[in-house]
Order: sequence, then structure tokens, then C-alpha cells
Amino acid sequence: MSEIAVQLKITRARIAQAEHAARRPAGSVALLAVSKTCPAEAVREAFAAGQRAFGENYVQEALDKITALADLREQLEWHFIGPLQSNKTRAVAEHFDWVHSVDRLKIAQRLAAQRPAHLPPLNVCLQVNISGEASKSGVSAAEAKATAHAIAALPGLRLRGLMAIPEAAAEFAAQRLPHRRLSDLFKALCADGLDLDTLSAGMSADLEAAVLEGATLVRIGTAIFGARTYPPAAADPAA
Repeated sequence: MSEIAVQLKITRARIAQAEHAARRPAGSVALLAVSKTCPAEAVREAFAAGQRAFGENYVQEALDKITALADLREQLEWHFIGPLQSNKTRAVAEHFDWVHSVDRLKIAQRLAAQRPAHLPPLNVCLQVNISGEASKSGVSAAEAKATAHAIAALPGLRLRGLMAIPEAAAEFAAQRLPHRRLSDLFKALCADGLDLDTLSAGMSADLEAAVLEGATLVRIGTAIFGARTYPPAAADPAA
């Protein structure tokens, strides 16, 4: 068994234990393997170990990887999870299945306009700056309702839910707080008539706290693929 396969098995066990601790059904939390900065061969290795959904942060790197793995395209699910500039939306709209990092209405409008008609609607999550950090992207909790309704009305997109990158915390109780705020916001939007099913939250360091507070998808990178080596000025906290 490869090292990536071993780490995937360990990560799935962590998720299963977290589901059990939260008294949630087995299989209720999906695993997104964050493959940014990893070579296509690492994705292929994870695929061989049963992983199908992969998260990427950098558009050109992701496009190169998607091309290199074209033989698996029908079986892979590509998620864009990084900051998205307006001049990169067309490539993402054309090549990805999901976008978690829709942090303003303008980006959603561009994705909607540029999604090819022959493809199914692009699954999107509204990114919320749940911890209010100046360094993080995302709408505020106060802006989320109006923005979510506006996105849900756009053609070519399907608003699936919310995504956040909470402020890092060492203590478990402190990790839970922002995830709870995000979960409360998610429930409020559902009660307001939005048909949402995805709460994209939780990474390698806070997976258990996120699942306990209702995350339906966790974004795990280093726990699967190991420590990353970033190109200059490329580091970011998205997974």
C-alpha cells in the first residue's frame, strides 16, 4: 500500500470517528483531498486508493493536472477552493465541477455567464469570512443572506452551501466556535428558503471540530499528501 493510500485510510478513519462522536450517520461527511502543489501522479495514486474528489487552489496548476489526468476525467470531481480573480473565472467555469471560494457576487455572475451550456450547472459555495479576519476573503455573516439569494437566482450555477476558513486555534473548544457560527448561518439560510446541502469546513488540524459542528465536507491536504513545498509567493491557507 502506498503512503498516500495509508494516509487516506487514516484520514477516513478520523472522519468516521468524528461522525460517531457527533452522533451523525456514517458517510455523512465527504472527503475532499486537497491536491494543490502535488503532482498529477499523486492524484492518480489517491485515485487508485478510492479517492474521487480533489481540491485545487491555483488555476494554471490545476488545468495542467486536469489535462495530465484526462483519461480519468469522467471519474474525477475537480473542486476549485482558492482565491479566484475575475480574469480566471472562464477557465474555472469551463473545467471544474465545483467552486467553493465564491467570495462576492461579481465572481458568481462571471462564472454563471461563462459556464458552457453543454455542461451541468456549476456547483458553488459562498465563502464566508466567519472569523472576520482582514487577511481572509469572503462575505461577512451579515452580507451572506442577500448574496446567497442573489447567487441562487443565477443561471448555470447551483448554490450548494457555505465555505469558510476559520481562524486557526490550538484548543478544541476554540476551534468549535467559528464552525458553530457557520453552522448557525447555514441553518438560517436554509430556513429562509434556500435549498442548501453543503457545509465546506474543516481541514487537517480542525477536522473533528468541524464535523462536530455540522460540516458535510472537509478539505484535507497535508494529512494525506504530506507537507507542501510552495513556489515563491504562492502560499495560502485554503486547505
